[in-house]
Amino acid sequence: MLSFKGLRAAAVLAVLGWSTVPAEAGFIFLTGHDPDYHAHQGGNSPGAQNLIQTGVEFIYGLHGGTNPYSTRPFLFVESSISPPGGHIDGVQGLNDSGYSAGLAAMQYVRVDASGLNAALDLLPTGAWAGIVVASDFGGILTSSELSILDARSGDIINFLNAGGGIFAMAESNLGANLTGSTPKFGFLPFIVASTSLDQNEAGFTVTPFGASLGLSDSDINGNASHNFFASSANLNAVDLDASGRIMTLAGITGNVTSGGVNAVPEPSTFTLLGIGLAGLFAWRRRPGRSR
Repeated sequence: MLSFKGLRAAAVLAVLGWSTVPAEAGFIFLTGHDPDYHAHQGGNSPGAQNLIQTGVEFIYGLHGGTNPYSTRPFLFVESSISPPGGHIDGVQGLNDSGYSAGLAAMQYVRVDASGLNAALDLLPTGAWAGIVVASDFGGILTSSELSILDARSGDIINFLNAGGGIFAMAESNLGANLTGSTPKFGFLPFIVASTSLDQNEAGFTVTPFGASLGLSDSDINGNASHNFFASSANLNAVDLDASGRIMTLAGITGNVTSGGVNAVPEPSTFTLLGIGLAGLFAWRRRPGRSR
């Protein structure tokens, strides 16, 4: 059992020190929506554009946390094939959401499989604020890009632990079957059971966490989605489909390994702990009480 002196020390740490709290690391935003398609082409383009903006802003640290590379562009990963029917070049959705190619903050550098390994080699240099991965339906991410991302999982995890971010859109192998049997979201191997499912967005709801990012129910209804997540993987659910399944996950990570995520505790949690322990200390020291 923790001694009284231990309680007093814990109170001091909780209120003043935070030395035992892991530092913030990187940012993860994963969605079963394909806003790169719908931001450009039907049915609820403003909602899809807001979802893209929220994902990009999240990995830049604009919804909490600190991305040390926030003055840099993000890497946009997508193939350069001619889009098959039902797909579009997802860069059109980025452009319609207010982003452009370039080397400044909030701009993007597009890369396909032919240049992806070289671009990922630059992760330790701070060249990129984050990685944004196109959907495989209706964007044109293919197994060529996805297999490289999966093979470079360790480098991506190191990048997250250094403070970078990743925003990945729907991976389902639906539509023209562009990603085949390549594991979906395999660059984050702790993401369990990303399940392909074509569904029209009706009755979807934003969670309180999603609302805190500026999303509303109107943003995540009116288009289509292509996968859901069977577990939260220690991240936060952003929105749910009509059956309560997780459509989008996001989190500021404390430490990422191939086995999972240690999320950063909210400071308010430790503040409350500190206040409670400090109060206990004061009560314990009231006149008339035995030592």
